[in-house]
Amino acid sequence: MIRELFMPALSSTMTEGKIVSWLKSPGDKVAKGETVLIVESDKADMDVESFYDGYLAVITVPAGETAPVGSTIGLVAETEAEIAEAKAKAHSATPASTPTAAAVSNGSPQTSSAPVAVATVPVARVVASPRARKLAKEHNIDLKTLKGTGPRGRITAADVEALIGTAPAPVVAPAVTSSPMAAPTAPVVAKEDLVPLTTLQNAVVRNMVASLAIPDFHVAYTITTDALDRLYQQIKSKGVTMTALLAKAIALTLQKHPIMNAYYTEQGIQYRQDINVAVAVAMPGGGLITPVLKNADQIDIYTLSRTWKDLVERARAKQLQPEEYNSGTFSLSNLGMFGVDSFDAILTPGQGAIMAVGASQPTVVATEEGLLGVKRQMKVNITCDHRVIYGADAAAFLRDLAKLIETNPQALTL
Repeated sequence: MIRELFMPALSSTMTEGKIVSWLKSPGDKVAKGETVLIVESDKADMDVESFYDGYLAVITVPAGETAPVGSTIGLVAETEAEIAEAKAKAHSATPASTPTAAAVSNGSPQTSSAPVAVATVPVARVVASPRARKLAKEHNIDLKTLKGTGPRGRITAADVEALIGTAPAPVVAPAVTSSPMAAPTAPVVAKEDLVPLTTLQNAVVRNMVASLAIPDFHVAYTITTDALDRLYQQIKSKGVTMTALLAKAIALTLQKHPIMNAYYTEQGIQYRQDINVAVAVAMPGGGLITPVLKNADQIDIYTLSRTWKDLVERARAKQLQPEEYNSGTFSLSNLGMFGVDSFDAILTPGQGAIMAVGASQPTVVATEEGLLGVKRQMKVNITCDHRVIYGADAAAFLRDLAKLIETNPQALTL
């Protein structure tokens, strides 16, 4: 029997996928549950497994090309003798109008009328940390020549350093910021170049267009951060990040304001039991992703910080699982590290609110005694879905968030 491989739907928003690499060549034997190829979904590279035992007879969509979800990307022959028949089928006719079943995990069988072509030799997959990639690029090292010592064979910075004979660079404490979002690296292009959008950028476009249908409003608030800054200076040596502190503060405040953690459906307002804070992170080459700190209200600040560091590293290496970036219930976006005072963030479909954070800066303020003083303050601006949240809800949430940060930040460490 000859079966069709289909482009799987690896997330609820995925409409097409780009094949990063085939791990099998035409004629290779495949086993049920064995990873056959790597597909770039909206925001991550995912392993795709075969549902069948047999032989990969034909690759109809080669590495580097994109195919719609449900379209045919290859043919699997049950026996070696059927490989020639599968090749003839690929060259002489379009895929059958009624496919037998999806042969890759999460696939959605669909028909396809596009012509097929046999692929060339697949490109090997390289899994490496962002720092390892940077070091390899600086020293002109081909990562394919290295054997990784990290989890699942991942190439780490230490693997690259061992090859170039350098000692690991000393760890330098980062500057105090509210988020790890760094300036994305802009591609080097000529003035007249047209640069196609990446799969990630296309996903962002679709989400932003969808957000235009949401009737939203904005509420701004100024928060004094002196107490939070002092706490951060005390515990940052233990690996605590400012992002984790802010996420924890938001999560604890959401406990008191469940409406801010809800979202709109046509049937009514859907409340959530879990509090999952999604934080925007800029991706190399453009676009952004929102890794999720799940149950941020229940996890201690030290574990939360370690989790966040791991999420960011794997996000920029495109190794997150879908539930690690699409399960957020409330979002946080920060541009403070660029010196931005305030800005408006765009709602994520499926959430009721997103908070934009500006820079924490020394500000001249009037004290209660009527004197002038200097305090560090940051401006936050929350964008809300008005079908779910009203102005008083947002104002009360921001008031309690400010109270926690200004008067009781130690609660974040409990």
